[in-house]
Amino acid sequence: MQRHFHEELAALKHELVRMAALAETMIGDAITVLVRRDAAPLTAIAGMEEQVNAMQREIDETCLRLIALHQPTASDLRFIIGAIKTNGELERLADQAVNISHKAERLLEELPLTTFVLIPRMSSIASSMVKDALHAYVNLDTAQARRVILSDEQLNELKATVTNEMTALMRKEPATITRALDIILVTRNIERIGDHAKNIAENAVFVAEGRDIRHTHEL
Repeated sequence: MQRHFHEELAALKHELVRMAALAETMIGDAITVLVRRDAAPLTAIAGMEEQVNAMQREIDETCLRLIALHQPTASDLRFIIGAIKTNGELERLADQAVNISHKAERLLEELPLTTFVLIPRMSSIASSMVKDALHAYVNLDTAQARRVILSDEQLNELKATVTNEMTALMRKEPATITRALDIILVTRNIERIGDHAKNIAENAVFVAEGRDIRHTHEL
């Protein structure tokens, strides 16, 4: 029975990694639509969203079944509870990628606003945070989890820079207001992806150490 339980835990970890990889692809594809003005990935993003939603339901069901059948204790119970939370974070960050794709699709109909130098950089940081947070979670690597948490500040600073640039542009050229606001909203979406990755990293610390570091300045 114990061996079967740990095999199921390993399968659960694998599914979380698969879900995170899908979300990372969605983020990259959404940014491609925005920066390269290429509508081709839009259909794939919609399909991946359906996959992520289905995986969220399946993973939640798996976690509840593991708790009911095996009545895990201590670290195993924390891992499963954390997996439910992580599952939700992955679904929500995938939703942010969809939101980016919708704004990018709308901007395809407008004249290009500016070169998006910082947005691909923000996207790269956010995607790395997602990947690293999941790695930290499934491997209970608290050092990596803490690096992810610290990366969030860099994302916030880049968002502030883009927001300031777009605000200045809107004041100078009022005709750009609608497009500039969409760019600001995209940076908010990317920032929220980072927030969800940070939450996953905090889950990793909780599972590994039994310490809840949310809403604290503790690392």
